[in-house]
Amino acid sequence: MDLTSILFEDNHLIVINKKPSEIVQGDKTGDKTMPDTIKEYLKVKYNKPGNVFCGVIHRLDRPTSGAVVFARTSKGLERMNAQFREKETNKVYWAIVEQKPEKPEGALVHFLKKNETKNKSFVTDSEKGGAKEAKLTYKLIASSERYHLLEISLETGRHHQIRAQLAAIGCFIKGDVKYGAKRSNEDGSICLHARRLTINHPVTKEVLTFTADTPNTAIWKIFEK
Repeated sequence: MDLTSILFEDNHLIVINKKPSEIVQGDKTGDKTMPDTIKEYLKVKYNKPGNVFCGVIHRLDRPTSGAVVFARTSKGLERMNAQFREKETNKVYWAIVEQKPEKPEGALVHFLKKNETKNKSFVTDSEKGGAKEAKLTYKLIASSERYHLLEISLETGRHHQIRAQLAAIGCFIKGDVKYGAKRSNEDGSICLHARRLTINHPVTKEVLTFTADTPNTAIWKIFEK
């Protein structure tokens, strides 16, 4: 694991700036997961005998980058799970989209239904068939000749929520061909980045905010300033 990707580490938590290629939880590829890598790192750093604990608190899609927090203790995991479940955290994302939204800022409310077979969420008209309400707010913060940078705050945490909701208004995320983008990115990423994450520390209760640098690629460099 690249040590420069560690945003925070103490006895209870470790926060990583995830790369687009990294995977939070195992999937059909069988590729090595972030918790596996973190356990190896902690085992060596602290010379720990036996098993090392690393609990998954929340997830980012594999092609997405940005701040992810993991628990180093079972107590930390339990308390952080409750915090995310009760929506006591604050998550801000950046997305580079192909189409400028009609309004420079606004709120999106849709009903999303997950299709397990296709691993994709679809916008529906109502809660029928198990669809769940999805809410976010967005703000246009920069534009280049071809692309536009949006800042997004999540009010709910649905499967592929940002990807599906932006696609529903014609603002396809660059590289996200699954949701309508014109072409894929060379590295397999999509231009969706978990920019800021605010949590309450599970033990000290201190409010912590982590800001994750965007990937070191040409498209993100356009918007660095």
